[in-house]
Amino acid sequence: MNVVLGVGGGIAAYKAAELARALIERGFGVQVVMTSAAEEFVRPLTFAALTNRKVITDLFANRSAEEVLSSSVEHIRVAQENDLLVVAPATADLLAKFALGLAPDFLTTLYLAFSGRVILAPAMNTAMWEHPATRQNAATLEARGNIILPPDEGLLACGTLGAGRLPDPEWIAQAVVFWSNRRRDLEGEVVLVTAGPTQEAIDPVRYITNRSSGKMGYSLAAAAAARGARAILVSGPVNLGPPYGVEVVDARSARQMRDAVMSRLGEATIIIKAAAVADYHIAHPAHQKIKKTAARMSLELDPTPDILAEAGRKKGDRLLIGFAAETQNLVAEAKRKLETKNCDMVVANLVSQEGTGFESEVHEVTLVMRTGEVTPLARASKRELADQIFDHALKLRLALHAAHES
Repeated sequence: MNVVLGVGGGIAAYKAAELARALIERGFGVQVVMTSAAEEFVRPLTFAALTNRKVITDLFANRSAEEVLSSSVEHIRVAQENDLLVVAPATADLLAKFALGLAPDFLTTLYLAFSGRVILAPAMNTAMWEHPATRQNAATLEARGNIILPPDEGLLACGTLGAGRLPDPEWIAQAVVFWSNRRRDLEGEVVLVTAGPTQEAIDPVRYITNRSSGKMGYSLAAAAAARGARAILVSGPVNLGPPYGVEVVDARSARQMRDAVMSRLGEATIIIKAAAVADYHIAHPAHQKIKKTAARMSLELDPTPDILAEAGRKKGDRLLIGFAAETQNLVAEAKRKLETKNCDMVVANLVSQEGTGFESEVHEVTLVMRTGEVTPLARASKRELADQIFDHALKLRLALHAAHES
């Protein structure tokens, strides 16, 4: 899929280079179009090096007669060759021109000729964003079908604190994937995903936890949303931003995660337990910080709630997918978990394998299914594996329904 990345003239233009990289990493072809004001902040060569494509910067300036004749229809060609138009940063000036249909340069001319999906990521000073004219322009564009990604709040380049920051480029890239995904095979589904570790308090400043980063669960939630599902993500403490289009419910301890899952279980049609929930919690955590001494200290541990087993008892006709992180006997342990927890599928991986699993960007897993199938999935990014897991899950559900009816 091909994307035009329009870059407006604001200090956030430098982040557009990160966005271009993030889009390319997700398999998009990227054609950059810059306004003349954007060139004051970032040089076109930066984008040309990232995209391996010529950057379009103007309609007519410094061109021969032949080039001018060619460029007079170039905006039509670019509009026809690309599937999405993403403008980041979309300045107050660009929003106004888009809303009024003004076309003084290549980007605004392209906007008028573009018939595909348009995604606008505004970035500007807080007062400019909150001005009635800007808000009216944004509302007009949204009413015409443009997707407006609201700016973040924080410290701006001008020194003020408020709304106006360009969202994180990775988050914008997620939004592009969300709106570009043509598979809507999860429409009507409610997918409940758990992700990350839990933290079990020892005292007010210490806890026991594990190495889970939450990346696999977050990838599953993002994939579900991109394929049309309503996605609910119950997340332990992680260093990840919320996936685009996903409802996030925060939980810290195993007990909190259990309560959050059970409170939303009735809404779900597919349940995916990707979180690495602590198996034990401190029986009697201290109310004050424990002081260090030379004496040995022992901790008394009690089992935490088994969320997957409880979901298995209550799942009804919902599809239940569990995860198994093992260091040996991968398939045998996954089959045992499948039976004892009443899962329909277990996604198993060897955490002792170098370069995959916890904290890594890639994964290599084996799917063990109630139908008896055992399917290894080759090493791939966690986002790619998320889509493969859903592909197999939908096939599995059809097989289970067919077996039930026969």
